[in-house]
Amino acid sequence: MQEKKILLIITGGIAAYKMYQVVRDLVRSGAQVQIVLTPGARDFVSVLTLSTLSGRPVLSEFFTKEEVWNNHVDLALWADLIVVAPCTANTLSKMVHGQCDNLALAVYLSAKCPVLIAPAMDLDMYGHPSTKWNLEMAQEYGNVIIPAEYGELASGLVGEGRLASPQVILDYIEDYLLGVGSHFFKGKKILITAGPTFEPLDPVRFIGNHSSGKMGYALARRAAALGAQVTLVSGPTNLELTHPNIVVKKVTTAQQMLQETLLYYDEMDIAIASAAVADYRPETVSEEKIKKSEENLTISLVKNPDILKTWGERKKKQFLVGFALETTEEMHNAKVKLEKKNLDLIVLNSLKDSGAGFQHDTNKVTLITRTAVAEFSLKSKSEVAADIFDFIESHYIP
Repeated sequence: MQEKKILLIITGGIAAYKMYQVVRDLVRSGAQVQIVLTPGARDFVSVLTLSTLSGRPVLSEFFTKEEVWNNHVDLALWADLIVVAPCTANTLSKMVHGQCDNLALAVYLSAKCPVLIAPAMDLDMYGHPSTKWNLEMAQEYGNVIIPAEYGELASGLVGEGRLASPQVILDYIEDYLLGVGSHFFKGKKILITAGPTFEPLDPVRFIGNHSSGKMGYALARRAAALGAQVTLVSGPTNLELTHPNIVVKKVTTAQQMLQETLLYYDEMDIAIASAAVADYRPETVSEEKIKKSEENLTISLVKNPDILKTWGERKKKQFLVGFALETTEEMHNAKVKLEKKNLDLIVLNSLKDSGAGFQHDTNKVTLITRTAVAEFSLKSKSEVAADIFDFIESHYIP
């Protein structure tokens, strides 16, 4: 992100307040941020706050009070990336139909760089046929849509239309800035597993782990940004991912994950097992809630299928990537897993490293093949995903 030039267009919606965090985090990451407001946006955000966070004057008119022209062409050509967030139904419609009645729209229509659009509006507006058509047309023009999320809206209603979270917007920005240049993955089919698996004990309890799925979802976003066709098989997680290059399949248990992946595995060019799959499951699942009675409860566990081992045994053309989360003898255990499961690459991370592992937005990994080892510093999971795909590209042997 260092020295990347990001032009942020903020429009007049209540969700505009979320952009304070986006601006702050972009500047912290080393990006240069220029903010352009639509006239309506000034009712929802503070120009003083945004200019302080960005370190640049906030623009909203063609001319300053001193009659200096804010050149929309120069602004558009300056940017490496334009982000419209939040994008109201009104501004979206004007963008699609080429209307140009303010500085923000003039900048957008002059753009030569990629444009990300994050819509935000009430659920009936977001679901209206005209909005759907406008979003489709925006994509037809080559813009990238950051999908609105499901949740509580300013009206008090609950549904789709909520602005994507600041972290999701930042992830999209990182993906598209990091993804410029390589066409190696364009058209390749990539299978990725993500998240935990939950193994039921009874109708209300399960055996699981603390995996958030963030690493697997970052890998899927990165692969899609590089032009790959991605099938993401996800265990239970609160993450959502919508992208024209990604098909998401939701599962719960390890057995379901194996069965789902085997539907697609044979046709894949690359398969990445980043899910934290439960090694064991209860031998029997109670149909009724287990009541608390005795001081001790004994549960008999049986082994779950080894998804990665099954992939390795079936491997033909696939470049196969596994993950190893270790606490002791990390390098030795990772290399054993690499050989035992017939992998091409294993991604090692240790719970001993601060900021790595489950639940974090960062990770610290070592990439290992039979002939190479590459160790990386602590980075955001989006950056880690970029490192992994760069490494795959340089070591890929079909």
